Amino acid sequence: MKKKFMISTLLLIAMVSLFSCIKNDDGYIPPGKDNLQLPPLDPQLVQQGQEIFRYETFGDETFWTDQLHMNQVIETAVSPNTALAVGLKVDAAALPAAVVAAIQAGQVNLDDPQSTLVLLQNNAVVGVKGQVSQNPDGTLKLVRMGITCALCHSTVDNSFASGIGKRLDGWPNRDLNPGLIISLSPALDQATKDIYASWGPGFYDPRFNHDGLSNPVVIPPAYGLYGIPKAIFTGDGDVQHEPAGPVAYWNRYVAVTQMHGHGYFADARLDGWVVDHREGDDLVTDKLPALQAYQYSIAAPEPPANSFDATAAVKGKALFMGKAKCAGCHSGPLFTDVINGGKLHPQSASVAVDKDYVNRSATKQWRVTPLKGIWQHPPYFHDGSAATLAEVVTRYNEVNNLKLSTAEQADLTEYLKSL
Repeated sequence: MKKKFMISTLLLIAMVSLFSCIKNDDGYIPPGKDNLQLPPLDPQLVQQGQEIFRYETFGDETFWTDQLHMNQVIETAVSPNTALAVGLKVDAAALPAAVVAAIQAGQVNLDDPQSTLVLLQNNAVVGVKGQVSQNPDGTLKLVRMGITCALCHSTVDNSFASGIGKRLDGWPNRDLNPGLIISLSPALDQATKDIYASWGPGFYDPRFNHDGLSNPVVIPPAYGLYGIPKAIFTGDGDVQHEPAGPVAYWNRYVAVTQMHGHGYFADARLDGWVVDHREGDDLVTDKLPALQAYQYSIAAPEPPANSFDATAAVKGKALFMGKAKCAGCHSGPLFTDVINGGKLHPQSASVAVDKDYVNRSATKQWRVTPLKGIWQHPPYFHDGSAATLAEVVTRYNEVNNLKLSTAEQADLTEYLKSL
């Protein structure tokens, strides 16, 4: 009996060891992995993905140009100052030296839409691609335009000027007012324009064109995603519904249903919703692996120096792991529920003000939000109802009756700032 027990134990240890070595190319780490050891990403695939993330429109010009006529809006009414005012960003690295010198010398009219077309000629407007030609009189014309992933999920470091600088891919553009931009389209009726314009900077409703409801959410970050088995607030994206990977699910969703790229999306969980914009060509599917690889390569940003109280953060960590009960869900090195395979939680689990958004999703549940880099993207919760991390801690303390003192709440806040 003792010998059989030893053999069984050895077999069990071998199975556990074998299981612990499993790493899937899609970035999903099987349950039981606490200390993530992710396989290296293919550098060539990552490079391809960067190009796709920054510059690929998936053929969506047929929507933004042919249907919404946004090329006409930009050509006639969007100066560089207007573009910056609605949250669009400019990639300083894409500006030719002559243009940089002219801007610095005050020789560029930043209130003239023609100057915007010069930026588009140089592929310098983050997330917007334009085909620019010259009229017989020498003025520029925006023939066609489309958008890329970087429009919402990149910003700049403002190193040249406010809204102009080095790209920060994966950082949510919380200055961007996508609803207001779309509302400028002459192809929309006034009621629809008013809905889009009501969303505000940093918010977007990715389900409005599915169910007709208007309930925008904050634009989420696209960094720190490698190893997370469920994508987006409600965990809709996973390998069961997109073999290329959990983030690829949402990339397909956005590319096809929101950007209106030439591709195909279907999910039986969303009332059997099917969107087919292929028009004879699929410009989305074959790009999903590389696009996801690039997003996986983007690490969550480290907190700026001296941005938190290190002594308080140490005490806050102890609270996070213990009395505050945060680590029960925000577990492991990614501070999300990887250990349980991305376990989802019921509608009532959220402490956000708006709990109805989850009912519009495929899962009708919530995913645990990863906390790495959380200092970077206020406001917080999917509805943006907490302006600061201090408000997040206060909300959890009150709703879950954690009985944290004022000092303990402050320590916990400093720890979150340090992640």
